[in-house]
Amino acid sequence: MSLPVHLVASLADASVGATVTVDGDEAHHAVAVRRLRVGESVVLTDGAGASVVGEVASTGKRVFTVTVTEVSSAPAPAPAFTVVQALPKGDRGELAVEVLTEIGVSTVVPWAASRSVAVWKGERAEKSLARWRATAREAAKQARRAFFPTVSPLACTADVAALVAAADVAVVLHEESGSPLSSVDLPGSGEVLVVVGPEGGLAPEELATFEEAGAVTVRLGAEVLRTSTAGLAAVSALLSRTSRWS
Repeated sequence: MSLPVHLVASLADASVGATVTVDGDEAHHAVAVRRLRVGESVVLTDGAGASVVGEVASTGKRVFTVTVTEVSSAPAPAPAFTVVQALPKGDRGELAVEVLTEIGVSTVVPWAASRSVAVWKGERAEKSLARWRATAREAAKQARRAFFPTVSPLACTADVAALVAAADVAVVLHEESGSPLSSVDLPGSGEVLVVVGPEGGLAPEELATFEEAGAVTVRLGAEVLRTSTAGLAAVSALLSRTSRWS
């Protein structure tokens, strides 16, 4: 059985025999909801590559402490994958974030595409972004990731074009492309960026903007996937061609 994973702000001073304190909402959920007990073994991670295994030494209302028995550090995944996800309707955005986190995406960028049905504005934008980030955090713990993904603030098309230009490889999923996803040359390191359009499809001007910034359009296959699952399929196919999944 896998040990439960909890996120902490820092493990910079962690060493075997040292005590690490977990507090706030993370501790409250562990103690009040999961019924964490003294003597139980857990994994703590900072979400930036460092993790420790230890035994719970004490618990409180919103706090618990862990005595460290093992310390480890993982290298950053390479190449790193960024997915620009057009806003889906309903809770499909959280579904996309969850599965992308589980397969190891480093960054998820919510994008307000011109044909997106969902609209993030004002208080709704803040709450929706918070839900995406909470989903990513919980999915990363479930997947036992040493590196937690970043969920960026809402991006406009110009923001996405800048990300395309900065990436080592950038692809845009488009059902009418003449190039298959398998034709993409992948780097051994750096960043691979995948743009996933909305349910209504990419607008011609958006596609032109991304191509001018350096992206290539590719198709997944004969089937047209929903926006909430297209990123998962594309990144999985690309990961299978890297050392990360070898």
